[in-house]
Amino acid sequence: MARTGDPARPSAGPATHTLDFTLDRGSPVPLYYQLAQQLEAAISRGVLAPGDLLGNEVDLSVRLGLSRPTVRQAIQSLVDKGLLVRRRGVGTQVVHSQVRRSLELTSLYDDLEAAGQAPTTEVVRTETVPAPPGVAAALGLPEGAEVIALERLRRTHGLPVALLSNHLPSGLLDLDADRLEATGLYRMMRAAGITLHSARQTVGARSATAEEASRLDEKEGAALLTMQRTAYDDTGRAVEYGSHIYRASRYSFDFQLLVRP
Repeated sequence: MARTGDPARPSAGPATHTLDFTLDRGSPVPLYYQLAQQLEAAISRGVLAPGDLLGNEVDLSVRLGLSRPTVRQAIQSLVDKGLLVRRRGVGTQVVHSQVRRSLELTSLYDDLEAAGQAPTTEVVRTETVPAPPGVAAALGLPEGAEVIALERLRRTHGLPVALLSNHLPSGLLDLDADRLEATGLYRMMRAAGITLHSARQTVGARSATAEEASRLDEKEGAALLTMQRTAYDDTGRAVEYGSHIYRASRYSFDFQLLVRP
């Protein structure tokens, strides 16, 4: 049984038998919450990957010296967050880790790669089109001016996380589909000598349409996070307008708030 402050090593299946859990029984933090936090951290780091089995509650409770209701509560809290799923005849399985992204001028691809989320990209379309009014205004171009329209589906661990729609001034960048599927848009900009300096960004939320739900592997009407961003280079030129949607079940924005002096 796990003693106060001592590590307990479960061996209830291939996904958890190498994990060390430290349960502090003298802490005011509930044991179920300690276990849930450590499981969530393992999922976030990729130690527990999508598809891994957790083992059954009885084995975990015996090996950790916890009551079965405590283990069940820890697991249920992660089921409620969408990180685990209970499958009849299979057991409790890791689904995915939620992507948490700070509000900085970085690309989703770079952030996911840095977090070990194994991002992949499917280019849905890339073509030259007349700029719609909203896009033209964002990029500071005349309405109907030629712009490059780019749409991509971003996945992590093979599961859809975001549908990305971008418009760029025509001639700004050679958008080769193979390179777009191998790296991020901002990385391609930097390689082309474009120095990103600032951006204006709006974050919102809405429900998924039937088409969006199908692409993102969600149910119609599921919650989506939305983001519109206009990025500028170091000369003040608008170089990109993005209108992106993210699965709220898999994605969140992190804010750091400071008190003004």
